[in-house]
Amino acid sequence: MHTVSGGEVAGILVAVFWAILVSFLAVALARVAQTLKATTKLVADVTDQAVPLLAEASAAVRSAQTQIDRVDSIASDVQEVTSNASALSTTVASTFGGPLVKVAAFGYGVRRALGGRKEDVPAKAPRRTVIVGRTVTRRGARGKRD
Repeated sequence: MHTVSGGEVAGILVAVFWAILVSFLAVALARVAQTLKATTKLVADVTDQAVPLLAEASAAVRSAQTQIDRVDSIASDVQEVTSNASALSTTVASTFGGPLVKVAAFGYGVRRALGGRKEDVPAKAPRRTVIVGRTVTRRGARGKRD
């Protein structure tokens, strides 16, 4: 029989230790490889979904810019219409305003002159008011005579 020396036992122990260490490292490397494969697949999926989303976002921004341009155009048209309406109202007021006021004042004066007095009642003298030493006649004053 052969007796096993201390060096042989130490060699066997080192060999077993290295075998266990290599097994653990192989398992760890296999798991790291699986994680890297899953990460690569995830990045590819995100890229596949992000590209269409970016295209849709770009289209939405272009559409919003088009709508903003339309609103700007409408706003400038409304401003022009407002300016034209203001000019038109100023023109109408200056053209017809003065004569209409004169006609209305004339009609009021005629109505007042014809219908203001009754034939059997004498006209009242205008009421006089004293202000700082001078006498002022109030037009259209009604009430008792001084």
